[in-house]
Amino acid sequence: MTKFPPIILASKSPRRQELLKQMDLDFRIVLKEVDESYPDNLTPEEIAVYIAQKKAKAFDEMVGDEVVLTADTIVSIDGHILGKPETEEHAIEMLKMLSGKTHQVITGVCLFYKHEYHSFYDVSDVTFRVLSNDEISTYVTKYKPMDKAGSYGIQEWVGIAGIVKINGSYTNVVGLPTEKLYQALIKL
Repeated sequence: MTKFPPIILASKSPRRQELLKQMDLDFRIVLKEVDESYPDNLTPEEIAVYIAQKKAKAFDEMVGDEVVLTADTIVSIDGHILGKPETEEHAIEMLKMLSGKTHQVITGVCLFYKHEYHSFYDVSDVTFRVLSNDEISTYVTKYKPMDKAGSYGIQEWVGIAGIVKINGSYTNVVGLPTEKLYQALIKL
């Protein structure tokens, strides 16, 4: 396996942390608060990359020979961007929008290394079967998906029992397109 520079993961996502561990990458976690707003005229792909870059720019002055890894995942359906839900009712509303339909999961990634920003994104199409109102509300109550774009985790019950098809990277839907990340790290 390739040896990479040490990595700073600028994410509190336990899913991203687990994926990096599974990739056998050395990393430490450093968190900074960043405003995740974005201009209205961006495409979903541009939004995910814009926010990932914004997160990386918060580290501009503090990094030596480490790679800062930032990411942002959004869900897009029928022209709507679904970020993290604000309330349980909002989470239920989002899952009702996704029920029985195909949506896109887009993760923007930025690697900040030696004063240069290297950004990319990945898109996966995800199709849910029709979910009952009871299934949706039980999932939201039990799993509390308030930290997940689109109000769901593919690795949780609703993903395991409700997703009928994925076209694209599974790890992208989890929150980090690991194959593209690995290739980008090699290029550094």
